[in-house]
Amino acid sequence: MSARRSTAATLLTLAVATAALAGCSQKKDDKAASDAVKVNATDTACEVSKTSFPAGHVVLDISNKGSKTTEVYVYAAGDKIVTERENIGPGTKATINAEIKAGSYEIACKPGMVGDGIRQKITVTGDGGSAAPADPRLTAAVDAYRKYAQEQADATIPAVEAFAAAIKAGELEKAKSLYAPSRVGWERTEPVAESFGDVDPKTDTREDKLEPGQEWTGWHKLEKSLWADAKIGDDEKKFADQLVADLKDWQKKIPEAEITATSMANGAKELLDEVATNKITGEEDRYSHTDLADFAANVEGAKKAYELLKPVAAEKDAELAKTLDSEFAAIEALLAKFKQADGTYTSYDKVTETERKTFSDAVNSLGEPLSKLAAAVVVK
Repeated sequence: MSARRSTAATLLTLAVATAALAGCSQKKDDKAASDAVKVNATDTACEVSKTSFPAGHVVLDISNKGSKTTEVYVYAAGDKIVTERENIGPGTKATINAEIKAGSYEIACKPGMVGDGIRQKITVTGDGGSAAPADPRLTAAVDAYRKYAQEQADATIPAVEAFAAAIKAGELEKAKSLYAPSRVGWERTEPVAESFGDVDPKTDTREDKLEPGQEWTGWHKLEKSLWADAKIGDDEKKFADQLVADLKDWQKKIPEAEITATSMANGAKELLDEVATNKITGEEDRYSHTDLADFAANVEGAKKAYELLKPVAAEKDAELAKTLDSEFAAIEALLAKFKQADGTYTSYDKVTETERKTFSDAVNSLGEPLSKLAAAVVVK
C-alpha cells in the first residue's frame, strides 16, 4: 500500500471512530435530557413533567415562565429540604443536580420567594443505588464536610451563649459587639441548617419574611431590639435563651443531616444566592449593618465545600476548577479591603452604591461557574 493510501485509510478510520464516539456522546446527552424532570414555574402554577422517577442522580430542569423571581425546593416529610435553588429570575432557567433516595416528596415553586409555595407531590422509586461505584474521594469529601458542619455548630454554641449572656446582663454595647461573631458558624453552613426545616425559621427569619401566625424569634428579632429600639427587656432575655436552645437543637441534628457530594455543591451555590439576595441589598442585617461579616462567612463556607470536592471536579472539568479558584480569590481579595484591624468588617451602611455594585458583580461572576459544580461531581 502506498504511503498516500495508508494515510487516507488512517484518516478514514479516525473519522469513523470520531463519528461513533460523537454518536455515543449525543445519545448519552439525549438520554440525560429525556431523563431530566422538567419544572415549569409560573406565578400561579408549578408544573412537573414527571411525578414518579427512579432514585439516585436526578436532574431538575427549571424554567421560570412567570413575572416574579421564584425558588424551587424538593421537600421530604416535615419540610426537610433535600435540594433547592433560589433567586431564579423571570424568563430564566436553572438546573439542579441532586442525589435523592426513594420515598415521597414534594416539589415546591415559590413565586416571589415567599410562602409555602405551590406544591406537587412526587414519588421517587427504587433503592437509589448507582450502577457506577461511588468515588472514594467523594465519600471522603462528604465525611469531611459533615465534620466541618459539626465543628461550626459546636463553635457557634459558646459564641451565642456569650451573646445571650450579655443580653441577660443588660449590656447593650457588649451584646452588639457579640452579635456578628455569634452568626459565623451558622452562615458558613446555612444550607445544612436550613435542611432541617424547623430550625431556620426560628433562628434566622427577618420580620418581613414571617409566615402567617409565626412568632418572630431569633437573631434578627434581637438585632432589631438592640439597634433599632436600643433596649433590653424581659422579652429580649427570653428570646436570647430561646435562641441558644434552638441552636443547640441544630447542633444535635448535624449527624442526621442528608449530605451528598451534589448537596455540598448545591449548598455552595445556595450560599452565594444568599449573598446575592440578602447581603448585597443590606436586607439581611438591616439594623446592625453587619452584612459583610455574614457575606464573608457565606463565601468561606462555599469555598470549603468546593475545596473538598475539587479533586474530582478538577479531574472532570479542569477549566471549571481553574475558574472557581480565580473567582474565589477575587471575592476574598475584595472582602479583605473592608476588613478592619480588629477583625470586624466595615458597617454596610458605609459601603457606597458603587462598592456594592462591585460586590454584586463579583458574586455573579463566582455564582455562574459555581452552579456547574454539582454536575462536575456526579458519579456516572
